[in-house]
Amino acid sequence: MTARAMALAGLLLAALLAAPLVADSYVLSVLTTVLWFAYVGQAWNVMMGFSGLLSLGHALYVGLGAYASAALFVHFGIGPWLGLFAGVALAAAAGAFIGFLGFRFGVRGVHFALLTIAFAEVARIGFDHIGWLGGSGGLFLPVGGSDPLNLRGSPVLFYYVILALVLMAFALAKVLLHSRLGYQWLAVREDAEAAEAVGVDLFRARIKAVVVSAALTALGGVFQAFYFNNLFPEQVFSMGRSIEIILPAIVGGIGTLFGPILGAFILTPLGEALTGAIGALGIDLPGLKQLFYGAALVLIIVFRPEGVWPWLSRRLKLVRGPQ
Repeated sequence: MTARAMALAGLLLAALLAAPLVADSYVLSVLTTVLWFAYVGQAWNVMMGFSGLLSLGHALYVGLGAYASAALFVHFGIGPWLGLFAGVALAAAAGAFIGFLGFRFGVRGVHFALLTIAFAEVARIGFDHIGWLGGSGGLFLPVGGSDPLNLRGSPVLFYYVILALVLMAFALAKVLLHSRLGYQWLAVREDAEAAEAVGVDLFRARIKAVVVSAALTALGGVFQAFYFNNLFPEQVFSMGRSIEIILPAIVGGIGTLFGPILGAFILTPLGEALTGAIGALGIDLPGLKQLFYGAALVLIIVFRPEGVWPWLSRRLKLVRGPQ
């Protein structure tokens, strides 16, 4: 990063830290949503951006993390700071199982993406019929009170928690990208056969990418459960949610560290503004936000296929090398 980039990053971080002091409740909720998508977008980016593994069913890991932590809290009184370990472990195990099936039997590319969709759909249907988890009627968490140990409190608490998660995911992604494992992922992404020829274990490298991505995504699910206080299989595991997860990285720039963050700051506020503007006119257009996301995706693919961040960083001379 150049000195200019570091200064801009510092200003952005300072603004985000100070936001609850000046923002009203609505703006704070939008910022929280932006940061959540930035976080899960970064988690998905580990799979697709770093190792070239396309997943279209990442809502599976959000749901597993959310339901595991929420069920432990509702039925056994185990707080989210402990319950997150169960959610992360469950999602990581699911990711490892999906990866094992896919990579052991040579499932690649689009077919691997379809495999991830299939597992997310199986989970959606299955959780819809598990009464202990609320079934189709939903699982509801108790609300009210101020107890940070159980992630109960004001919207400001949740805002700073998700901001901390975004910073953690960014730092972890940066470390991974420049580690030995990260270089293996990049080699596999660029040319799997050449990577294997120089000694990279394709199976292990890909499994690690799936497990790390799934575990990180599950943390986003834990946050979602305790932020919204309700879980419905049709929403949590939906294909639409998986698409929303991957869009920030695609729009911002797949394989870059800042791409998912920039993509989330572009898509979410614009989507909210469009919905609000149409609503103010008294027009009811179901699916408007999804239509907007689709149009944004088409525009990015046509005019900026590498994403907004690589183009912006070159124009503003923010980075010396990749990212």
